[in-house]
Amino acid sequence: MSKPPKQLNLSPATRAVQALHMIDERTGAVSPMIDLSSTYARDENYDPRQPYIYGRSGGQTVKHAEAVLADLEGGKASLLFASGMAAMVTLLETLETGDHIVAPQIMYHAGMTWIHRLCEKRGIEATFFDQTDPTALSNAVRDGQTKIVWIESPTNPNWDIIDIAEAANIAHGAGAILAVDCTTSPPSTTQALALGADIVFHSATKYLNGHSDITGGVLTCANDGAFWDELEEIRTLQGSVMAGFEAWLLIRGLRTLYLRYERASASALTLATHFQGHKAIDAVLYPGLPTHPGHEIAKRQMTGGFGGMMSILIKGGEAQARDVSRFTQVFVPATSLGGVESLIEHRKAVEGPHSIVAANLIRLSIGIEDVNDLIADLEQALERAE
Repeated sequence: MSKPPKQLNLSPATRAVQALHMIDERTGAVSPMIDLSSTYARDENYDPRQPYIYGRSGGQTVKHAEAVLADLEGGKASLLFASGMAAMVTLLETLETGDHIVAPQIMYHAGMTWIHRLCEKRGIEATFFDQTDPTALSNAVRDGQTKIVWIESPTNPNWDIIDIAEAANIAHGAGAILAVDCTTSPPSTTQALALGADIVFHSATKYLNGHSDITGGVLTCANDGAFWDELEEIRTLQGSVMAGFEAWLLIRGLRTLYLRYERASASALTLATHFQGHKAIDAVLYPGLPTHPGHEIAKRQMTGGFGGMMSILIKGGEAQARDVSRFTQVFVPATSLGGVESLIEHRKAVEGPHSIVAANLIRLSIGIEDVNDLIADLEQALERAE
């Protein structure tokens, strides 16, 4: 008689590659099947055959993707949405008139726009704190009134680092929940729930998918309960769930997350090191550089690499920054991040006249191309823009 199989303690990278080893029992397919149905027939007793009734609540492929994400984050459950903004709006929908939210001064621009809209339309109060000041967050929260503390780490597009564990202590001390936007620091590098966060948010469009072919968002909770049930109810009523095919593409992307992120992180550090002190650049903003003010905190929080996101401040001002953004040949001038291809963006031009981002800032999303090609491309663009 053979010995029983030894239970292996598989790494998250292995679990991601095999999508939790969910091999299709009917066919043996190692690639997950796609559930595209919008409705589900009941059995002869008029009971649901599975926990699926209608497409607004998600189907089998959506649930599979959510299970993978919850596993990688170390969370109780995940909810997928049709876009990152749909996920964020759902979370903010739990706020009531008179409630208070705290968020960084520099953050994802569309998210900030929605917070301002809530303040104008719903009577929500907001405080935007200086993410570079270690004391600013504790001064911004209001005991008993602040309901959500929203942070990014690193912050987009300046890549400042916020101490997640410290933010959790501050939020919980005020009776608030901590929600962390980990879009640029996915679970392959940052375990925000283990650091004390209550909710982790991602624009799944970015690193989680990694191929620039879906839009999506995800919320993952440390503990489920009434608040989590409310988020799921809001998603169902709004009909903002991710569709089955996009969920399948997301699973496909998650299977290479650890490899892609490792390559992008290594290349970004090479670029940041190369261009630090460059004659055409005022500053390189990248938390992987030892000179970055948040480097030591980043080392504690980002254990799988510092990511592929960085920004450079161009000498000469806005005109030169725009020129560099349009003179590249390998970097694609486009909005987004976290894909296999490298992107370049003059951020202030995208955010518009109310943006507080520096006019000479260029945001770079480093992909998985040959890093020497990326260096040569930026060098020629900088030279041409002089």
